[in-house]
Amino acid sequence: MFTLPPLLSDILAISFDGRGSPSININLPNQDGDSTSHGWGFGWYPDDHKSSMVAKDPAARGNQVLVDAITEWSNFRSTVFFSKIHGASKGYSHRETQPFSRSFAGRDWLFMHNGHLDKAKLAELHGEQSRLLEPLGSTDSELAFCDILAQLQRGNARRISDVDPTVLHGWFLRFDGIGSSDMYITDGDSIACFHGSLSPKPLCYTRIQPPDNRDSYVSPAAEVILNDPRDTYRTALVVSSSPFTNGAWVDMQPGQMIVIRRGSVIWDSAPVANPAIQKFAAPTQHSQPQQKNKPGTGSMAAVGGEQAQEHVTNVRTKTRTDDGMPLGYRLFEVKHSTHYEYTDPVEHSTHFFRLQPTDDPVQEVVQSRISISSPAEKIQFEDVFGNQSLHCIINTAYNKLTVESVSRVKIFARPPDDHGLSRRQTTIPMVWMPWQRQMMMPYLLPSELPESQLTEMTEYAMSFVERNDYHLLRTLEDMNVSIYRDYKYVPGTTSLNTTPFEVYTSRQGVCQDFANLFICLARLLNIPARYRMGYIYTGANYANKIQSDASHAWAEIYLPFVGWRGFDPTNGCAVTQDHIRVACGRNYRDATPTSGTIYKGGGGLETLKVDVKMEEIHEE
Repeated sequence: MFTLPPLLSDILAISFDGRGSPSININLPNQDGDSTSHGWGFGWYPDDHKSSMVAKDPAARGNQVLVDAITEWSNFRSTVFFSKIHGASKGYSHRETQPFSRSFAGRDWLFMHNGHLDKAKLAELHGEQSRLLEPLGSTDSELAFCDILAQLQRGNARRISDVDPTVLHGWFLRFDGIGSSDMYITDGDSIACFHGSLSPKPLCYTRIQPPDNRDSYVSPAAEVILNDPRDTYRTALVVSSSPFTNGAWVDMQPGQMIVIRRGSVIWDSAPVANPAIQKFAAPTQHSQPQQKNKPGTGSMAAVGGEQAQEHVTNVRTKTRTDDGMPLGYRLFEVKHSTHYEYTDPVEHSTHFFRLQPTDDPVQEVVQSRISISSPAEKIQFEDVFGNQSLHCIINTAYNKLTVESVSRVKIFARPPDDHGLSRRQTTIPMVWMPWQRQMMMPYLLPSELPESQLTEMTEYAMSFVERNDYHLLRTLEDMNVSIYRDYKYVPGTTSLNTTPFEVYTSRQGVCQDFANLFICLARLLNIPARYRMGYIYTGANYANKIQSDASHAWAEIYLPFVGWRGFDPTNGCAVTQDHIRVACGRNYRDATPTSGTIYKGGGGLETLKVDVKMEEIHEE
């Protein structure tokens, strides 16, 4: 029976959402009379190039001069950092000291292993592999590294993301029966971390986010400080066998593997035990019984002697998806009351109201009315953004003004978009025809902010792109869920003048702020985005139930050959049948539900009260 020697080493991996320069101080034990050799190794990718840099000291004597020199070096800047603090048998050289580095498929790979494997069984498992994948040293760890690369070669994979995570997990599980196998491997973009079933030490991870990333993180093995001014707004995911004394740590389960990229877990073999992963969850689509076709609406029998292919152009008449799932509508009633009160009478004022929901193929306005408590000259029109608007001029003095909108709206279920069609773009960057760009220009220009702020936010936006391999929808979904997960919903902390950069730096706000941030990030990626105001039926499914008692805001993205699609970063969900769409525009001011100007009177104190009630109507 294979007996596991005592495990003295510690391994640490850090993944940033953008390039970072952590200060890492290693805590080596006192070696007086010690029979082991203590050392350390660092691995990183300078300025995120595919060529790695590795620095090692296999027999350190407690001298931190070299470590300090490395961590203060200008090239010590990367999105991926590996470090191992080891205690091993005497005689370890650079060949046996981790992390190991190998060039494979046009990039350098780094590998770390904490544990001991039965080398005879490992050699038998590895078998006859390519000479290019033979280990240089004599350790079981490097042989396991070569075996993983051999599996990649057999599968014609060039990156971790080229391998199905379940397959990669299976490769690690092969080591589980021949010893302790806590392992990290990276290609410079992704990190795969495996926690062996026989490991006597824990393996856990945490996410460090602004503003807490300015703290010092200390464990028995090392101290990590993100004190570089350039890293003020960086998010880091840390995996370690020696957790820090601070931070919310998630323990990995025996046999569990996670894949990390750009400061976030993107795959987990045990997602139930992992609260850090948020799936992009669309609200459940409630369906009604299938409706019978009316005369004249049935399928076309034949045209010109040939069978015609039916294509339903009105979503409201489509009762089932192509695979037979029922489609129906949900009926809501919304009451939106706005009450103004002034200490001095208002003698002359003008107002704009955008309170009537949109009527289009997936949203039908059954009825809608707006009542105003004071006599007014009213002009109803459609504004340049397609919003149903009401302009009022009030010349009769008033101390109180109440505006009430009551609408009954049907929201129809939309069949899922087929993004496999050739004309529908699925990758970033997006390509636009010149006239498309001209028409979309108002939705492509980000907020007027200093260039330095936009540069910082562009790097933040690109972290989502690179984490999702430039896939368009996965990038948008990741942004949507990340804002919901990483930003706090705190009413009263922002105003109408709060910029997306201020939301990004404070990591808090309300629905309007999160929508503006999402829009800014999308536009920096050359993706058209607009602001949408409306209402959300929260029921018991969302944390931010306050939004059911007020107007709500989210973002809409224009996808070529698809159209405008909604993303709600406040709730981390897609916009489907829980949202009623009212007004849209470039920003809040284009879509604000109520606005006005007092030209005469109204001095002193103004009191404003808004009340929104939204309920679902179940028809008999």
